[in-house]
Amino acid sequence: MARPVSVLELTLEEKLELQRIAHSKVSSQRDALRAQIVLRRAKGVREADVAQSLGVSIVTVSTWSRRFELQGMTGLQDQPGRGRKPSLPAEKVQQVISRVVQPPKGKQKWSTRSMAGAVGISHQSVHRIWRNNDLKPHLLRTFKVSQDPNFEQKFWDVVGLYLNPPDKALVLCCDEKSQCQALERTQPGLPLGMGHIRTQTHDYKRHGTITLFAALNYLDGTILSRTEKRHTHVEWLRFLKQIERDTPQGLELHLIVDNYATHKHSKVQGWLQRHPRFKLHFTPTGSSWMNLVERFFADLTMDCVREGSFASVQELVDAIEEFLAARNEAPRRYMWRAKGEEILRKIGKAKTVLQQVINS
Repeated sequence: MARPVSVLELTLEEKLELQRIAHSKVSSQRDALRAQIVLRRAKGVREADVAQSLGVSIVTVSTWSRRFELQGMTGLQDQPGRGRKPSLPAEKVQQVISRVVQPPKGKQKWSTRSMAGAVGISHQSVHRIWRNNDLKPHLLRTFKVSQDPNFEQKFWDVVGLYLNPPDKALVLCCDEKSQCQALERTQPGLPLGMGHIRTQTHDYKRHGTITLFAALNYLDGTILSRTEKRHTHVEWLRFLKQIERDTPQGLELHLIVDNYATHKHSKVQGWLQRHPRFKLHFTPTGSSWMNLVERFFADLTMDCVREGSFASVQELVDAIEEFLAARNEAPRRYMWRAKGEEILRKIGKAKTVLQQVINS
């Protein structure tokens, strides 16, 4: 009578963790192999069959099965002292990590080669140390911590419109994209082809600028727009009147806008008082990222304006209008998904760190 095949017993947590390791793109081949061995043995597959399917010896399958059975997940890790010894002295590794926040004299950041020269190791070793410790001195992100004393009140006012839009109303994210430049490249660029990328000249001729006023309908993603030569309260009023004409009567209009002085001009305020269905909601000072129309402006810049070549302002206007027409034929809605509490927690943390930097 054949001896019954032994089966490894897994808890739900162990099973999920082993599956994660086995299928993760960042797991080492060694760890993924050990996880696959245990998972197959837990299904009752014989050691010989596991060895054949994974292309390893029966001894390997037996070893890791036994170690997992005796020690659990800990048994799948290498014992201390095994493997190749570090080739870099610990003090040099520590220098690479600690000095990364202290740029060399006359510079604002380290490169792998400048750090390698200062510490006395190869630039490949510097790169590996930075990568292993998640250090990225070559990257820079912009930020602005709002100092608005009514930040939280304005924050929840805007976020509340996104998360719970009012009935029988439209939520319109409004702003103007000023200084859209009609730039004409001095020579035609070469097109994309097999083996080479598109090109464009680094220099250009300036043909003037326009301002694009846009209102993004949060509920369906459509865009109301208007182009103007300037962006004073006069042009903003014309855009408000256009919104009045182009939206269904009887609906309240909740406009999310920033704190630009044009939006608060006395003549604008007087017109809004005569049109009570308009309700303005101001983002906190320095927090235009809360206005989702800014996300649309980013798409417009990337897909239409930045890489174009326009021989006149009218060509730029035509290109923008063509982009908007195609967009409105297949509107794309931007959804607010971030949790307000988590955003406020991060902002509070940023304020604390910023104050520490100021005081230091």
